[in-house]
Amino acid sequence: MPGGPTREDTFRVNVKIEHPFTHIMEDFGVWDKLDGGAIDSEDTKYYPGGMEDPTSLGGRKTTDNVTLGRLYRLERDHAHLNALVVGVGKSRVTVIKHSMDIDGNVFGSPLVYAGRLKRCTPPTHDSQASGPALIEIEVTIDGFPTIT
Repeated sequence: MPGGPTREDTFRVNVKIEHPFTHIMEDFGVWDKLDGGAIDSEDTKYYPGGMEDPTSLGGRKTTDNVTLGRLYRLERDHAHLNALVVGVGKSRVTVIKHSMDIDGNVFGSPLVYAGRLKRCTPPTHDSQASGPALIEIEVTIDGFPTIT
């Protein structure tokens, strides 16, 4: 049913990262997890005399960093690991979050975040564990997300 309720798993998140050596935006494909990106504001209130109720003046907006993660695949991610590590603090990043219906069809316009690569966390290692090896990146967001 188009436009009905949805679940957390009904989004497709694509990431494009500027290659630090060529400065060309490269498609890093679909990522499994996205956290953060909240749009918030400062809470500025004015308190008048005579113990009157305060007046909300609103405040400046901010956007939280976005953290992305996915299963580390040798054939896909290992070749890009050096570019990610070198690009920390430098490379531009675009995160495109598409809503999807429960049948996997894209719904509406995507939410787009743009910023700079802040952190890259290669998979952890534990010789006693057998869980999935994940790679994670964090992006510092410029301004506010757009809906294109």
